[in-house]
This record gives sequence, C-alpha cells and structure tokens, in this order.
Amino acid sequence: MSETIQALPEGFVLTITEQAAAEVQKFMGADGVPTDTAGLRVSVLPGGCSGFKYSLNIEDHPVEDDMSSEVNGVRVFVDAFSAQYLNGITIDYVTAMQGSGFTFNNPNATGGCGCGSSFNA
Repeated sequence: MSETIQALPEGFVLTITEQAAAEVQKFMGADGVPTDTAGLRVSVLPGGCSGFKYSLNIEDHPVEDDMSSEVNGVRVFVDAFSAQYLNGITIDYVTAMQGSGFTFNNPNATGGCGCGSSFNA
C-alpha cells in the first residue's frame, strides 16, 4: 500500500506536554508497537455531549493522507477533518485526587461540558 504522508501545515501548532508525552511513550512501550512507524492519532469525532469529542489512539502506522509530525518526542498523526479543530491545542496529562487522564486546552472550542473531552466550535 502506498502512503501519502505530509507534514502538518506550516503555522499549525499542536502541543503535547512532557507529562503527556511520557504517558504516551509508556502506553506505546506496553503495547509493543513498532517505534519506527507508530504514533499517536489525535482526532476529533462527531459526538459527545457538546457536538465533538477528542480521540487519542496509539496506531502502528499512519494511513493515507494523514499529516504527521513529531511533537515532544511523540510521532503524531492528524487527519484533515480533525486538523481544522486542533490548531493551537495543548494536550496534557494530569494526576489528581479525582483520577488521572489526558486534558485538552483548545482555543478553537467555543463551549464544552464538564467531562472535559467534549466541545463545540
């Protein structure tokens, strides 16, 4: 299968904090994915209580027409639909008394809900 992988567009900013990058790398190591081709798919899907929801998945390789970049030591895959909602986003990993998990700070979101993983734009 021939893959057409492009770099994220110039001016596109996606930040993964050191804590989030460490967690992603830990998950990748535990899953035994091939480090030379694997990465983190960051995407936006229709759904959630506010219209859109974030999705993070470890994938063995990008798919055709993905955009890819390395962010803080993590290879990132983004599809064109998701890219329009992800420019400027910061992905962090927090540990608190209520639990641990990834958080999203998205300047494109015009609203959201209490769950922290659903938004509207």
